[in-house]
Amino acid sequence: MKRFFKVVEKDSEKCSKKAKENEKENENENEDEEKVETKKEPLKFMTWNANSLFLRIKNNWSEFSNFVTTFDPDVIAIQEVRMPAASSSSSNSKSAPKNQAEIKDDTNSSREEKRILMRALSNPPFGNYRVWWSLAESKYAGTALFVKKCFKPKSVVFNLDKIASKHEPDGRVILIDFETLRLLNTYVPNNGWKEEANSFQRRRKWDKRILEFVNQNSDKPLIWCGDLNVSHEEIDVSHPEFFSTAKLNGYVPPNKEDYGQPGFTLAERARFGTILREGKLVDAYRFLHKDKDMDKGFSWSGNPIGRYRGKRMRIDYFIVSEKLKEKIVACEMHGQGIELQGFYGSDHCPVTLELTPTSNSQNEDPI
Repeated sequence: MKRFFKVVEKDSEKCSKKAKENEKENENENEDEEKVETKKEPLKFMTWNANSLFLRIKNNWSEFSNFVTTFDPDVIAIQEVRMPAASSSSSNSKSAPKNQAEIKDDTNSSREEKRILMRALSNPPFGNYRVWWSLAESKYAGTALFVKKCFKPKSVVFNLDKIASKHEPDGRVILIDFETLRLLNTYVPNNGWKEEANSFQRRRKWDKRILEFVNQNSDKPLIWCGDLNVSHEEIDVSHPEFFSTAKLNGYVPPNKEDYGQPGFTLAERARFGTILREGKLVDAYRFLHKDKDMDKGFSWSGNPIGRYRGKRMRIDYFIVSEKLKEKIVACEMHGQGIELQGFYGSDHCPVTLELTPTSNSQNEDPI
């Protein structure tokens, strides 16, 4: 009686095999991209805090896919991906360093989740995009950037310092340079409620770094988008008095400027104003929409059940360099009402931006 034995691959063989598979995938992707007509600059953009991309794919994907098909953005910026980063070694140890550019797939459950996600992204309309990830160690935070394959970025980095191999903690930044503009996708840390390291102090440091970034990178027009976790003016919240006096368990911060709902404290709003002013930046939505819109003027909505029912904030933005403001054709929020219509399962709705092309058609070479 013959016995058949399955050859057990060594770890080194597995790694080599996986590397070859990745190389083949990249070669196929490159071949596909070579077949696509190259365009110079993107003109249509979308940003969305998905509040778990995997959950949106499981529960709301057909509706969101239809929305993307209809708007047909050149670039899609996603925040709160909430997919954990892969290990950067063969070790499954929780303490092993992470590869924040890749999705975790070293357990049965993570492999299945990644399979479901990648299958969804391979289908129309998402198969037309190249995707970059910057992920946290756990199912928390994280960002993604989808760019149509017809656009060829000059560089992509994942930190405000523009260091090639570095990712921000929790995967909060993707910075992409095109020929004549750069786009910054950020998931800004929430201010929190207290004078603590992971609350007010963390947000102050972040705002300081963003201010330094916009001041030091004015060589090219900027589009800064994402969940910026701040409502700049009273017009940007549905109930200013409610948000300005909100407390958590009765806690009162030592400084009056830190009172209120995270995202609507005087301190955050003042720092945001300084970033816009010193960076010579324009709030694209407010540039076009001067009046308060209680139906469609907010990008985040509180839980329909409880004291936050009907309480809404505009905390998702497209911020553009002043040089681009006359090119703004439209900037819209696509959710409305307190029942979260157009939010596709998230607590944030998509926001879109459209720019007009330059005098020379952006898809043609100057004659």
